[in-house]
Amino acid sequence: MPKLVFIGAGSMVFAKNLLGDILSYSELADSEIVLMDIDDHRLEQTKRAAQTMIETGGVEATVQATTDRREALEGADYVLNMINVGGTEPFENEIRIPEKYGVKQAIGDTLGPGGIFRGLRTIPAMLNIAADMEDLCPDALLLNYTNPMAILCWALEEATNVDVVGLCHSVPHTAEALASYVGADVEDLSYWVAGINHMAWFLETEVNGRDVYPTLYEAMEDPEIYERDTVRFELLRHFGAFVTESSHHMSEYVPYFRTEAEIIEKMTGTNYAERMPTATYLEGWKVRSKERDRATFDDEDLRIERSEEYAARIIHSVETGQPRRLNLNVSNAGGVIGNLAEDACVEVPCLVDDRGINPCTVGDLPPQLAALNRSNIDVQRLAVKAALEHDQDALRQAIKLDPLTAAACTLEEIDDMVTELLDANVDYLPDGLVQDVHKMTRSH
Repeated sequence: MPKLVFIGAGSMVFAKNLLGDILSYSELADSEIVLMDIDDHRLEQTKRAAQTMIETGGVEATVQATTDRREALEGADYVLNMINVGGTEPFENEIRIPEKYGVKQAIGDTLGPGGIFRGLRTIPAMLNIAADMEDLCPDALLLNYTNPMAILCWALEEATNVDVVGLCHSVPHTAEALASYVGADVEDLSYWVAGINHMAWFLETEVNGRDVYPTLYEAMEDPEIYERDTVRFELLRHFGAFVTESSHHMSEYVPYFRTEAEIIEKMTGTNYAERMPTATYLEGWKVRSKERDRATFDDEDLRIERSEEYAARIIHSVETGQPRRLNLNVSNAGGVIGNLAEDACVEVPCLVDDRGINPCTVGDLPPQLAALNRSNIDVQRLAVKAALEHDQDALRQAIKLDPLTAAACTLEEIDDMVTELLDANVDYLPDGLVQDVHKMTRSH
C-alpha cells in the first residue's frame, strides 16, 4: 500500500484527475493518499472530491488532508508536486511589466522574464519541500508538475539529494495534433522525441512503419491546417522538425514571432495558435482561478477514470514492474543527449519499471535543433544560479540572454525592466536576491 502525497492539492481539478488516474489501477486502489495545501478552503474541496471518488468507486484507498507539510511527508513513497507560489499578483506583474518594455509573452511560465521570475519565487519552496523529504522520506520519488519545469528540476538536481522527475503532457498532446494533421489515428502513431521541456523534437514519427513527415509537409500547405499551428509549422519549415509545445507557447522561446504586431497578427490562427496575442492567457487564468474557487462536482464528474497524465503510470510501473516508455524531464548527466550540456534538464524517452526511471540514450540532436535548445538552456542555467546563489548579476544576464527579450529590448531597457520586476515582486523573492534591488551589472 504505497503512500502518495499531493503537495499543492488545492489545485482541485488537476488533483482530482490525478486521483482518478491512481485509483483506476487495481494495484494502486488501496493507496494511502495524503493531500496537503496551505489553503484550507481548497484543500477541503479536494478532500471531499477524493472521498466521493473512493466511495462511489468502491476502492479501498484512504485519504487524509493537512496543512502541515512535514506531517504529510512522513514516510511517503511518492510526492506529487503541483504548487503555485504567490498567486495572481506576481504572475500579473511578470506579464504586464515586460509588456511595457515590448516583451510580449503569451503565458510567461517557462522562459523569459515571466518564467525566470516564477522560478525565483518557486525554487525556495521547492528546496523546503526537498529538505523535508530528505529528512522524512529520503527514498521517495518527487514527481514535479510545476513550471518552469526545467529550471525547477535543474535546481533540485543541483542543490538536493531528492530523486526528482518532471512530468509534462506536451508530448502526447503534440502526438494527437500530428495525427489529426496527417489524417491518422493517434493510436497508430509511434515516435521518438527528445530535447528540453516545451522544446523537444519529434525526431522520428511513423504510422504503421511509414514516415509521416512527407505527409505533414504537404498538410501544412493547406491553409486550414496551417492556421491551427502556425508557429510550429514555421519552425518545421525552417528547422526541419515538429516541436512539442503549442504555437502560442512556443513563440515565447524564440526571437522570431512576438516582436512585431504584423507578425503576431499573421501567426494568430485557430486552435493552438489562437492565443498569440499578448497576455490573453493571463486574463483567462484569472477567470479560471475564480471558477476553481467556486467549483463543485457532481457524481458524473467524480467517477474514477484515467487521463493521459504520466504520474499514475510511473507509480504503477515502479510498483508492479510493468514496463513503459514515457517522455520525462531528467538530468542530462552522462550525456543522454550528446550535444547538450550534461548539467541541463532534458526531456527524453525513459524506460520505467520496478528498477525505476532509466533515461534512454538519444545521441546527438541535429545541430540546428540542439542550437535552439541551447539558447534556452543557457538562460535556465543562469536562472538556477541566480536562485541558488542569490546572484542578481546572474538574474540580469539570464534575462539579457533570453531570445525573446533580447529581440525586443536594449541592454539598458532590460536592466530597467529587471529592476522594476524586483521592486514589484520583492515580497515573493529570496531576501538575498533583493537586498540591493537597484544594483546594475558591474562594468568591466
